Amino acid sequence: MRILVVDDEIDTLGLIELTLQTAGYDVKTVPSGEEALKQLRQGGYDAVLLDEMMPDKTGSDVLRILGEEKVAIPPVIFLTAKGRPEDRAMGEGLGAADYLVKPTTRGQLLDAIRRLAGGSSTS
Repeated sequence: MRILVVDDEIDTLGLIELTLQTAGYDVKTVPSGEEALKQLRQGGYDAVLLDEMMPDKTGSDVLRILGEEKVAIPPVIFLTAKGRPEDRAMGEGLGAADYLVKPTTRGQLLDAIRRLAGGSSTS
């Protein structure tokens, strides 16, 4: 399973990358919404871990832009510090498969990825 991880915090990217690689996943990390757009337009990912709060483009912006461009978007898990009910509703409204609030545990993260792997097709 190939996973794109998008977060503007470099330490967070490194920790998630290590966690997922140790669990056997193929991981690509990018530090911005713009980089996420480039990667997702190219395709080849089975899942995306997407931060909401980034300085250039938010996670929501990324999903809206790709939707407008009719780009196929793999299952998305928002991984963000925004945990209010309306934030979760926004994520669901944009089609996110899951919504995790930082800080999250290694177990919570891996469980969310496993749910994606078991419950989605990778076409």
